[in-house]
Amino acid sequence: MNNTQLITIANDDLRLIDMWAREHAKNTERYYRTDVQEFIAFTQKTIREVTLPDIQEYEDSLMGLKQGSKARKINSVKSLLTFAYETGYTQFNVGKAHKAPKVRSELAQRILTEEQVIIMIARTEKPRDHAMLRLMHHCGLRVSEVVSIQWRDLVERHEGGQVTICGKGEKVRNILIAQDMWNELMRLRPLEYDDDEYVFQSRKGHGRIDESQVNRIVSDAAERAGIKGNVSPHWLRHAHASHSLDRGANINLVRDTLGHASLATTGKYTHVRPNASSSQFLPL
Repeated sequence: MNNTQLITIANDDLRLIDMWAREHAKNTERYYRTDVQEFIAFTQKTIREVTLPDIQEYEDSLMGLKQGSKARKINSVKSLLTFAYETGYTQFNVGKAHKAPKVRSELAQRILTEEQVIIMIARTEKPRDHAMLRLMHHCGLRVSEVVSIQWRDLVERHEGGQVTICGKGEKVRNILIAQDMWNELMRLRPLEYDDDEYVFQSRKGHGRIDESQVNRIVSDAAERAGIKGNVSPHWLRHAHASHSLDRGANINLVRDTLGHASLATTGKYTHVRPNASSSQFLPL
């Protein structure tokens, strides 16, 4: 094979990786790209040349990593190989035969109680931050979604309003907002504004607030509330799912509000916070 052919293959692989990575949320796209690039560097092969032993040997080389990081890297590789097969780039999906490492779920430890969420919000004094924390829990938003909300996305309704969210895979969903939450958002809106302005703006200028800033705001709020652990914005999304299900919300409605692709994803919350167990029937 001459150099021209090698360059063509390399370019084809890069284009495939680019198409595959764009299918993921922007805040995780960078990690996925890094994962597959590390895999390719390890194998020193093109995507079409990858074999099952290559994946197995790569996983063995990750022994020093935490189980969660190892599982993510392997799942990234499997996802790329599945994409390559489904788009006709490869004749076989060699990653399908390899099982990714199992990771112990820590979801139960990441669900805040209603009281904890209330304290987090109550002890946040800045109007922007208070409204943002409350809306993230109120609507179960991802951090990438809350920072992207523009005034055009908010529409008033008879009792409150609704927000249009563009989530993972560019899927759009509309979420109702209660009257009190709506009123708080409207208090943030300037007398003169453009529809394309962001609701939650950076204090440094007129651009939207950065995701890293939201992480700090949530972390600081958790610390003020006396909550231990590395609390992130996603914990408020977990809390929305758990609290709404606990209060009798239909699981299909919760799935649609959160924008889950599968009902099984939403169902995880019913398993980590059960309302009944056989242990309740035992005398000891």
